[in-house]
Amino acid sequence: MSGGKRGKSLSCDYVLIYKGHKLAVLEAKKSSVSHRNGVGQAKDYASRLASRFAYASNGLNWYQIDMQTAKEGELLLPFPTPDDLWARNFTKHNDWRERFGAVDFETDGGKWELRYYQHQAITAALDAIAEKDRRILLTLATGTGKTSIAFQIAWKLFQSKWNLSGEPVRRPRILFLADRNILADQAYNAFSAFPNDAVTRIDPGTIAKSKGRVPRNASLFFTIFQTFMTGEGEPVYKQYPKDFFDFIVIDECHRGGAKDESEWRVVLEYFEPAVQLGLTATPKRKHNADTYAYFGEPVYTYALKDGIEDGFLTPFKVRQMASTIDEYVYDGSDDLVSGEVEEGTRFNEGDFNSKIIIEERERSRAKEFMDQIDQRQKTLVFCATQAHAALVRDLINQLKTNTNPNYCHRVTADDGAVGEQHLRDFQDNDKTIPTILTTSQKLSTGVDARNVRHIVLMRPIKSMIEFKQIIGRGTRTYEGKDFFTIWDFVKAYENFQDPAWDGPPEEPVQPRPRPGAPGEPDPTGGDEGEPLGGDDGERGDEEPKEKIIVKLADGKERAIRYIASTSYWSSEGRPISAQEFLSRLFGDLSVMVPDEDALRDAWSDPDNRESFLAQLLDRGYDQDRLDDMRQLIDAKDSDLFDVLAYILFTNPPVTRQARATATEAKGLKEFDGELQALLVAILKAYVVNGERELGSKKLGQYLIARYGSVVEGRAQLGDLGVIKEAYKRMQAALYSA
Repeated sequence: MSGGKRGKSLSCDYVLIYKGHKLAVLEAKKSSVSHRNGVGQAKDYASRLASRFAYASNGLNWYQIDMQTAKEGELLLPFPTPDDLWARNFTKHNDWRERFGAVDFETDGGKWELRYYQHQAITAALDAIAEKDRRILLTLATGTGKTSIAFQIAWKLFQSKWNLSGEPVRRPRILFLADRNILADQAYNAFSAFPNDAVTRIDPGTIAKSKGRVPRNASLFFTIFQTFMTGEGEPVYKQYPKDFFDFIVIDECHRGGAKDESEWRVVLEYFEPAVQLGLTATPKRKHNADTYAYFGEPVYTYALKDGIEDGFLTPFKVRQMASTIDEYVYDGSDDLVSGEVEEGTRFNEGDFNSKIIIEERERSRAKEFMDQIDQRQKTLVFCATQAHAALVRDLINQLKTNTNPNYCHRVTADDGAVGEQHLRDFQDNDKTIPTILTTSQKLSTGVDARNVRHIVLMRPIKSMIEFKQIIGRGTRTYEGKDFFTIWDFVKAYENFQDPAWDGPPEEPVQPRPRPGAPGEPDPTGGDEGEPLGGDDGERGDEEPKEKIIVKLADGKERAIRYIASTSYWSSEGRPISAQEFLSRLFGDLSVMVPDEDALRDAWSDPDNRESFLAQLLDRGYDQDRLDDMRQLIDAKDSDLFDVLAYILFTNPPVTRQARATATEAKGLKEFDGELQALLVAILKAYVVNGERELGSKKLGQYLIARYGSVVEGRAQLGDLGVIKEAYKRMQAALYSA
């Protein structure tokens, strides 16, 4: 994972699964190799899969390890049967464990398979239910499929007819409870494999159609806390008997009912008889101590770092953006448009857009990241308030190169159904518009948009919980997405230095006493930016009597300057600077490239170059990381060859234009007419877009673009072998010096 590259998935030779449990793993070696050679791998796989037994064999000899007791030694055949392994794993019989195991996972006819950690989470939760635990917690990083896990648990409960009576006499009644409509909607849609008559929504529309009565004739119910808390007279949830639901899933449980001070806690307390499963992405911290106090320790945990190393989550780099206007002192030289302020008053990051507004400052920030990103890539921008999100939206639309008026939209509480539609369009990976969304609080959780490439932070983030949630907006994997970028204007990168950042769990402080009577909300509005109310989770913008609005004096906006530095994630799971990254690259290159001639030979031929780049990729250096090196050595217009030559041999970088000009003047004389014209056109594309225009597969694209087809290109230029040879010789000339 050095340099932020997504990890590669491991592959175990054999996993022995029986009744839904991964009982053992087997690492197989060739008969010519010692069976002991597989012992280390077998132990590693067994640890990852939570399998009790690990075996290694070369077909002739067998070795066994009991991961629970640490006993190990040679195994004499016969190999244990499935029932033998089951009996060794579970010495105490449990009817429900057997019944759950008899139900197959729902994989849509085998079209997809559960990831190993999802299997472990589901099994751990079901085992807890089988053991009659009534409060269960799963902690998994954002983007790891918590909704899919909840679905599989519900599927097994439904199909096995588990319920609180303890006997399989009826289907369970399962409630999926969230604090935002978008979360409830996503879960409702994800449960489509269940029969239509088994699933229902508890929402105002459904209740209104039934003249105020709540739906009862279903097995799976989906709603949000806010709906449950409303109602004429008594709240909606009290229309159900306390023991109506057998099983309740609380999504993002650290935000809602599990909080001691939450007004929604009464819902969980009312349905106290139900088995309650909490889903969260946040390890135990002081900010969510009450969540862990309510549910207990998680039965399974899967961290962000694990997901990146396993290749299931996308890594990231952090672009730290410091500027000359990160702080502001009013000295009387700028125009005071509204509000009152004394000369000498200093404003820091937390004051901007809550106490003071300087539009030119926000414009400069928007321009800075818009000038550097690929404006076709989906981006989320987190702003201080809803009003700030509207301003940034307008600035982005003024700065964009795209001609579509819907390029950037705001999605906040004030945007209602229109904003929800913009969000759905943004989440649709087949749609490119809107490309950028601005928000304040709403999109920090619950946005299942897999192709987010940029997250822009334009407001301080003081809560580690919220910081991890926002980072999680980009970690979902997508084809061709090897990483995403965090544009940090507010020093949020300091959170990475906090021991709480994806580190080991720490003991939380005791939860605060609940303020006021049961059900009374916390007047402070929750922990450090963790909103308690509202369907979308927005904090109300607490407007002062009159915000200070300042217009910078003429020329000051043009004087704003930015200094950027980039951090990556190392293979040890910590952020490293670009300089450290450069040192690692130098070390790895020194092993791969003994001298300058070897680098030139590897780079001059398109096939050799692709092989060389593939080796770099395997070591964690993808194209985007290497492109960043251009910026670091101030060679953004140079070929990557020159960047690597500078890093290794301190050769002064040459621009692509200079290389192309020299090649056109001296290296193309042997080619005549139309073939020479084609090579000149390729060189022009190379100057604009770089060495990726010189790949082996690009030649066919050039022929199609210039002549309409490869066949027509051959008719114009001659034999395809001749064309390919000219393409290679042109590149050899390009890198000859």
